[in-house]
Amino acid sequence: MAVPSAPEQSVSPIIVPGQLTLRTIRGKNGPFTVGRLATHLGVFEVKDPELEQYAEGKYDGEFVIRYIFPKSYPVGGGMRFEIRASLDGMTLNGIDKLSRDEARSFASQDVDPLEEELGTQPAAKPARASRPAKPAPVQASADPLVDTTPFGVDAPPPASSSSAAPGSAEDPDAALFGRLWPLGESVKLDSTIDRRALRAQIARLGELGFALNFKTQEWSRQAELQPV
Repeated sequence: MAVPSAPEQSVSPIIVPGQLTLRTIRGKNGPFTVGRLATHLGVFEVKDPELEQYAEGKYDGEFVIRYIFPKSYPVGGGMRFEIRASLDGMTLNGIDKLSRDEARSFASQDVDPLEEELGTQPAAKPARASRPAKPAPVQASADPLVDTTPFGVDAPPPASSSSAAPGSAEDPDAALFGRLWPLGESVKLDSTIDRRALRAQIARLGELGFALNFKTQEWSRQAELQPV
């Protein structure tokens, strides 16, 4: 019996207690975050976009697992196989630092989830180093912010590429955050948007003086997070 791919599976989410270990790895596209969820059901790899917001560490809490599926992808000169869990939400109670051994337990050559989504995973090295490498195809980047509509809100029809007049002085932050702009004292990001856009929003929030409260899963101005 054929097993449907992860997005095609339709099952009822389950809520389980567990510990999510997050590791930040530096790749060619910048830092990215991968996770490992330990529960009574087993240990699963987690690479959901939601994790991009959280600092490296071990988080205890309850996790809503949408589905569990096998995944394989090329790494170096071979293939890596893992069992992944896709999360539909989580409630985090606390955080601890990673030990050196725990940090090393993650594969140093882990593939950036963004490369998986773009289909640009590194292939195995050619047998002959002298063989000239083919130039990499140019990635289209005319509109990296595919969707900045918060979850649960109907997206407006896509604007025509010619709608923006040449020399328009549109606020780049307004374009980056979409309907979340202007930002209030706190903001909750929508992790269902394009992963590149989400990373850009996270980086910009840090520049604007926001910090993530992992318990509420909201970004607030750091002045508000300081004890009175």
